[in-house]
Formats: sequence, structure tokens, C-alpha cells
Amino acid sequence: MSIGNKTILAILSIALTFVGLGCGIKKQSEQKPPLDLSIVSMPVPSPATIERNNNINQSRHNAITNAVAMVSDAVCGVNVTQKRQSRGGYLMNDPFFDWYFRRRPQVIQSLGSGFLISSNGYILTNEHVVRDADQVVVVLPDGSEHEAEIVGMDPLTDIALAKIPGENHPYMQLGDSDDLIIGEWVIALGNPFGLFEYNSKPTVTVGVISAIDRDFGLMQERVYQDMIQTDAAINSGNSGGPLVNSLGYCIGMNTFIYTGDTGSRGSVGIGFAIPSNRLREIVAELQESGEVNRQWTTGLAVETVSQLEAKYLGLDPPYGLIITEVERNSPADQAGLQMYDIITEVNGKPVRDHLEIFKIIKEGYLRGGDSIKLKVFREKKYYITSLKLKQYQRSGR
Repeated sequence: MSIGNKTILAILSIALTFVGLGCGIKKQSEQKPPLDLSIVSMPVPSPATIERNNNINQSRHNAITNAVAMVSDAVCGVNVTQKRQSRGGYLMNDPFFDWYFRRRPQVIQSLGSGFLISSNGYILTNEHVVRDADQVVVVLPDGSEHEAEIVGMDPLTDIALAKIPGENHPYMQLGDSDDLIIGEWVIALGNPFGLFEYNSKPTVTVGVISAIDRDFGLMQERVYQDMIQTDAAINSGNSGGPLVNSLGYCIGMNTFIYTGDTGSRGSVGIGFAIPSNRLREIVAELQESGEVNRQWTTGLAVETVSQLEAKYLGLDPPYGLIITEVERNSPADQAGLQMYDIITEVNGKPVRDHLEIFKIIKEGYLRGGDSIKLKVFREKKYYITSLKLKQYQRSGR
């Protein structure tokens, strides 16, 4: 046999060998025994295995779970009932039909969150949660319901203080919101979408402090300054609930979110909380007097300077408020202000009309006893003076 024939025979031999193996594999797979799915007794673990499993279970508990265990019993659902008058009849503006059908109360229910800050039942929540409420019912994590009394509210800071009867309630402590770390763990607890109704337990979401000192200024007659930003999920119903750090201290009160879309209502990871140090300050005053007295007087009257007047007087830039009256012995008089002085700045911010002064004072949470700095134009020169706001005492207080 020639070398060529030997080579061909060798190749055919190898090919037949692989085909045979392949057939053998196929035949073997067809004869595979069925799976054994019967229940068998688990072997008893060794002491070493038990110890290892215990260590794994212990590792599931961390600062977050410990903090939740510390504060969750102090979180509550806040159910609010409002009664609004609706007018019956088809001719809504007709006096006869209005008299005939009378006015019927329309019951509107809403919900929010809150948290206990004392053993004798004081509860914090947002003012917008309980505003115009006819009845407030607080649901505690043990399932008990309590009708709450509104002790006081401060619309400007969106803070409300309520109280339920009883003693020895679980409560949480307010931490120091001036000592926050961007990126540290935080926990939001509350009653989103009314889930307290199902088992009376707060919903827990976890995130970090995304930013601090977020200033939004005046928003719908409320002022949100120095706000804490977090990516912990906050949704409808979370308003008034606590934002807690990993040590179990409340460092803020969850208040509002950005959704990123006017058609969306859910969390996109951008929520904001009122800092605890502001809560502490406002609560003390609400507990004492039921309100925060933000009424003040300056003793001066002003008018807006027109562009023509500003040009004539040499104002640069051409804006300001001209003083038209100074009350004797008033804060304005004591600050050395005179008629025809022109106020161009308040606390370093330009003012073009009297409403801007009110806005600056509101955004600074200022009230009687606080002072503002004025930049004043007189005889073609500027100077700075300080004016102390005088507390305005309301009648009956």
C-alpha cells in the first residue's frame, strides 16, 4: 500500500472513531436516569456550622436596622378630616336656591405623617398636613387611634405641634442638624399612600444626605430655607414624618419632593426635610404660646422711586424706596432715618418696592426684636444703618 493510501485509511479511521463516540454519547444521554425529587432529611449541622450561621444572622443587623428599631414606634399616621360648605341646587348663585337647598358640608379626608417627641404625647408634623382640620386622628404603630389637639402652627416654616392624651408614649429625640455629613446614611419613616391602614407600621426607606443648606425662599406663603436634601424615597403621605440618622436621632422633618415631571407624583430621589434645629426652635414657641408672633413694625412709610426720580436724584443703579414718613421714637427714628432718604438695599439685597422688604424679612424668619441692615442714599451719598424691628403685640395676648 502506498503512503497516500495509508494516510487516507488513517483519516477514515479517525473519522469513524469520532462518529462512534458521538453515537455513544447520544445513546448514553437517552438512558439518563430520572431526577430524584423525593424529600430527604436534612443532616444535623455541626457545632461549627451553627456558629458560622449565627455570625451571618448577626451581620444582618447594622446601624440602619438598629436605628429603625429605636424610632419606629414613635412614628405615626396622621388622618385629617375637613368639612367644607358646598352649595346645593342647580342655580349655584341664585339666592332662592341657595336658601332652599341650604349649605351642605362636604367632608374631605387627607393624610400625612408625624412623630412623637415626648413621652406625654407631643407630636410634630407639617402645618400643611393639618391646616384647616376639623378633626385630626393619630394612628400609632400599636394600632391605637387617638384624637389629637392642635397645640399651635407656624405657616411660615410649615411646622405644626399636636398632642394626644396619655403618658409613657415612645418618642424620638431631636438631633443636631448643624452637624450633618453629606453622604451619611439617613432613614425616612412615615405613612406614604396611607399604608398605615394595613398594619399600622411605618414605611422605612434608606438613602444618604445628598446636600444641605438648600434655600428655596418664599414658596406659596411658606419659606423653606436651609433644607436637607436626601435621596431616601419620600412619597405622598410622607409629609411630616421624621428623617433619622444612623444613630437614631431625628435630624429633619420630611416636607416635599421634586418629581422632575408635572405629571408625576412619585419619588425620583430628590426630597427635602426641615432641619431639626429649626424644629426645636419653633416647637418651644408653639408649646408656650400656640403661635410664632411674626408681627412687627418699623415706624416708617415708603414709596417706590420712579426711574425719572432716580435719574434726577443721581441714583445708580436707578431704584429704591423713598421714605415719606418717620414716626417719632419709632425704630426708624432711632435708626436715624429721615424723610426723603432712599432705601436701596435690605440685608444686602436690592429693593425696588415695599413687598421686597417683606419678602426679605420673611425669608430670614425675622420678627420683632431682630434687626435689618439698610443701605440708604442721602444727599448723593450712601451709608449703612441698622434698624431693629419692634414686636407688635396682638390684642388678647
